Amino acid sequence: MNLMANVLMLIGGLVALLAGIGLLRLNTPYARFHAAGKASPIAFLVAAVGAGIALGPTGAGLVLVAAAAMTLTLPVGVHLLFRATYRAGENDHLITDDLAAPTAQGQST
Repeated sequence: MNLMANVLMLIGGLVALLAGIGLLRLNTPYARFHAAGKASPIAFLVAAVGAGIALGPTGAGLVLVAAAAMTLTLPVGVHLLFRATYRAGENDHLITDDLAAPTAQGQST
């Protein structure tokens, strides 16, 4: 294998490890989703580039398809998880809740 491919796959694995540690260490569900939603695709893309280099043109095409699918679908999935968590009512840790219904104090008739 190519040294550059090995280095990229190792870096991708380390970023994925950091994402996993973030999932375990962060306190709020929103912070956990952020760790999973940001670091995991970056780790996958870096490792996919390394795998594409190692596999050659045919394998790189398949890895490119997988990377495109993950890049297109992951933000939607994380957004839906955020929304479900918000609607579940566990929002005591939020300092500012921009999605809350307006209060009667701020409205004028």
